[in-house]
Amino acid sequence: MKKSDRSLEQDVVDAFEKGKLKSVGTSKAALKKYRLAAQATFIKNRRVNIRLSSPDLMDIQARALEEGVPYQTLIASVLHKFVTGRFIERPSRLTSRSIRARNERA
Repeated sequence: MKKSDRSLEQDVVDAFEKGKLKSVGTSKAALKKYRLAAQATFIKNRRVNIRLSSPDLMDIQARALEEGVPYQTLIASVLHKFVTGRFIERPSRLTSRSIRARNERA
């Protein structure tokens, strides 16, 4: 978690503890809509097998380690964000071995 994220998170916690946060009163219809969308997002009822190069898999595993999630979860998350138009790439601290392998492929 970035320092700015921790600061924002602490601001939210402080506001909550001081009673400054108020409910926006979401309607039952809106809650149902959001609940259904969330359920659809997390349905994993299909299996997909793909082949990846060893350096790509090492990069994915390194990135997953940075994010603190299993690499399969990271792959599923990246694909979901991509198809929903919410994918934003951030720089990664890849290992020198995976950077070297990537440069050799280029």
